Amino acid sequence: MAKVDTQAQAEAALEHLSRDRVMSGLIEQWGPLQLTQTDQYFFTLVEAVASQQLSSKAADTIIARIRAFVPGKSRIEAADMLAVPDQALRDAGLSWSKVGYVKDLAARVDSGEVHLGRISEMEDEEIIKELVAVEGIGRWTAEMFLIFSLARPDVFAVDDFGLRAAMKKLYGFPDLPKPAPMREIAEPWRPFRSYASLYLWRSVGGTVG
Repeated sequence: MAKVDTQAQAEAALEHLSRDRVMSGLIEQWGPLQLTQTDQYFFTLVEAVASQQLSSKAADTIIARIRAFVPGKSRIEAADMLAVPDQALRDAGLSWSKVGYVKDLAARVDSGEVHLGRISEMEDEEIIKELVAVEGIGRWTAEMFLIFSLARPDVFAVDDFGLRAAMKKLYGFPDLPKPAPMREIAEPWRPFRSYASLYLWRSVGGTVG
């Protein structure tokens, strides 16, 4: 895993974002926020799939049930998930489509078709291309992986509901904004748009949209 100095990265991000009026107010309100890097790539993706179109609370409940299928093991691998019966995953709260997505992901990782072992060395767009080839993983899920697993600093998920809701609230849009104006507003936040996203999510009461 390519190790990231998340503390130094966060300090640089806060210094940069504090120059923006809206971001400065959010930083003052919420204090320092930091990305955390993990090398548990496979299960981070399982969590992302499980969380699609669910509230944080509902997703956390389902993820805890899935973890319970592999007791006493902090690091859950693809082979572990392949061993869990489909019906058990359905009973844990996954829809049948998500059961299929999780099993497809596990099979591709276990076979080496998806190369999680070298994914941290790849560029953001390369990673997105690799992941969206898996059934059930779209760009949003891949972007969440970049932010919350690899701690990539400059990801901005314009399709994320939480980010759209935050921008509507903070910038006075009459409706949820489209990607183009969101990107325009976020342009000065480069190269730390992931950190800006943390503050936007927090401003609407969540950690991820």
